[in-house]
Amino acid sequence: MNPLPSAPQVVSVLRNVRPWGGPAVDLHVADGRISQVTPSDSTGAAPSGHVGLAAGEVDGRGLLALPGFVNAHAHVDKSWWGKPWVSYGGEATTQGRIAHERAHRDELGIPGVDVTTTVLRELLRHGTTAVRTHVDVDLGLGLRGIDVVRESLAALGGAVEAQIVAFPQDGVLRRPGVLELLDDAAAAGAEHIGGLDPASIDRDPVGQLDGLFEIAERRGVGIDVHLHDGGELGAFQIELMIERTVRAGLQGRVNVAHGFAVGQLPAHRTADLVSAMGEAGISMTTVAPIGATPLPLDLLREHGVRVGLGTDGIRDLWSPYGTGDLLALTTRLAQLARFRHDEDLVRTARIATSDAAAFVGRTDHDLVVGARADIVLLDAENPEDAVVRAPARELVVAGGRVVVRGGEVLV
Repeated sequence: MNPLPSAPQVVSVLRNVRPWGGPAVDLHVADGRISQVTPSDSTGAAPSGHVGLAAGEVDGRGLLALPGFVNAHAHVDKSWWGKPWVSYGGEATTQGRIAHERAHRDELGIPGVDVTTTVLRELLRHGTTAVRTHVDVDLGLGLRGIDVVRESLAALGGAVEAQIVAFPQDGVLRRPGVLELLDDAAAAGAEHIGGLDPASIDRDPVGQLDGLFEIAERRGVGIDVHLHDGGELGAFQIELMIERTVRAGLQGRVNVAHGFAVGQLPAHRTADLVSAMGEAGISMTTVAPIGATPLPLDLLREHGVRVGLGTDGIRDLWSPYGTGDLLALTTRLAQLARFRHDEDLVRTARIATSDAAAFVGRTDHDLVVGARADIVLLDAENPEDAVVRAPARELVVAGGRVVVRGGEVLV
């Protein structure tokens, strides 16, 4: 058989691949999108009329094909990836981590185009082709972090597409001027504005959420709130978000990140809260954290609450951990959920790929006609095998271009 391509190329046909572990097909690509899906000759013979592969054709070698991974909760502006080792320090509380980051980010050049580009290339190497990234907006940085992320995305030539959340890591109301910065970010094109623990950080959940929803409704952007507060305090803030989402007509545009409270309430209370979230079209994102009570994935699915998976920070001043490998995180998500049956393992793979389309502003993100040609090839029998083993990404196609081959990033 012909080897995988040795250089970046525009793909016209990706031959002999097995989408979601099914029969071998050829994926035809035009203008960066999948234009046809046709049966493949899985014997490896060249298509009729061809001697070997023509220009633009790539031999997929019968490998498993999945859609590009979608990182639904990232912080690509905050990492020190690629720099000398940075020892963990500061006080291990939310406020302590904020203070430590503010004290040391400048000396590490954070945010910076070089390190942000490095992080994005690492995500791409592991098969992530679309990201929702929270970008710090505060009185010290202004909107500079957003400019850095956009410049880094441009450096990769569109291989990774991203939606930006203007994120008030240091609080909203307790820092006069931050709400105005969030409004400026929305006016300048950020797709979402963020919030942070309205009760425990700002001590004014009604005030913070009213301010965020006013901007979102006026500017036509989404809302994505980091909510670490647990138990009834967290549930109360989710209820405030439900009320405001319905009132503002923002169904499908509001997300709760982390939302630990949803996994900590009594069963009847959880069921009522999740039902109300589903009716309001509120989604959730998780980073599958070790030590936290797992989210009730079955219940969330039952009530139509979309769940996205993300890496959170990667080697930053909050934690030295993180590799950017979203497939490895699906393994952890499945383990924490105690998934063992095939249908649950496949569902976990879909959480990290096709089911996450809305988190990055897409209607379709799958190996289907009309979708952007974001394709990951793995040496695995099926999606279940891929989730359990997280094998290496053999080939990554993004927007119809080969961008990773054998672990080497080509853009």
